[in-house]
Amino acid sequence: MGTFTGPNDRLAAFGNQLIAVHLWLREELARLADDVDAFLEGGERPRELRAHCLTFCSAVRRHHTEEDDSAFPALAEQFPELRPVLEELENDHHTVADILRRIEELLGGLGTGEGALPAQEVRKELDGLAALLESHFVYEEKKIVAALNDLSELPGGVVLQDVIQDVAEQD
Repeated sequence: MGTFTGPNDRLAAFGNQLIAVHLWLREELARLADDVDAFLEGGERPRELRAHCLTFCSAVRRHHTEEDDSAFPALAEQFPELRPVLEELENDHHTVADILRRIEELLGGLGTGEGALPAQEVRKELDGLAALLESHFVYEEKKIVAALNDLSELPGGVVLQDVIQDVAEQD
């Protein structure tokens, strides 16, 4: 991420960290879709595919939880005009959580002899998730990155970049 020389340097990077996490999540989602395609073509083993899916789902959940619990309340306090935007983003988080739950349910059917059917359904859910997340990320970046970079204090010590490091270590 770079070197931070003072407390405001880290704060100025908070919005930029959000963009970095979004880029990483986009890349992981594309990689996951490729893994599902490989599975459907007879290449990927069900256990590895399930593990990758569950790791990705966990990363998205953690990212959204940190936003809902830390970043969004801090933004709402310092930038009350963003409250409607933050509510909309939180609503998206609930929709994403529903899709992630469906994906996890479908993953239970992989490797049971009828793996192609759940994998095809997972692929459809991933396509829907990709479309929703892309729209969500673009909207979020457009509406709140500048405000995140202007926060006067870091909410709860949360650093969004930690999501990437923690999940990368699990992978």
